[in-house]
Amino acid sequence: MSEGFSVEEMEVGQSASMSKTVTEADIILFAGITGDFNPAHIDEEYAKKSMFKGRIAHGMLSAGFISATLAMKLPGPGTIYLGQSMKFKAPVKIGDTVKTTVTITDINIEKKIVKLDTVCSVGDTKVVIGDCTMMKP
Repeated sequence: MSEGFSVEEMEVGQSASMSKTVTEADIILFAGITGDFNPAHIDEEYAKKSMFKGRIAHGMLSAGFISATLAMKLPGPGTIYLGQSMKFKAPVKIGDTVKTTVTITDINIEKKIVKLDTVCSVGDTKVVIGDCTMMKP
């Protein structure tokens, strides 16, 4: 398996993206794995009465897409997550395609620490924004 980029190969402004279309199965499996059976995610009748007018995906499912992009694309395999901040800006619904983009904002070559902006979007709408700190040993 590839080890992705070394700290020396990365540069500020470098970015990578991945996309995933959210399915019914994704939401049900995520609920089962985490134990989060909030009716906003799994009960259509309940969710129809909510401000979203239907079921929405777990916010942390989109956070998982950020993790996947960091681990598989940039900085890539072998990366260690040190921290993440995020704000949930809009809902993700079944059938939405979430595009996750990570962009390097700072690199400390000596400590092998990389900071990145993290964004999940559905079309032109940013659904999750944040930043993270990674170590690339």
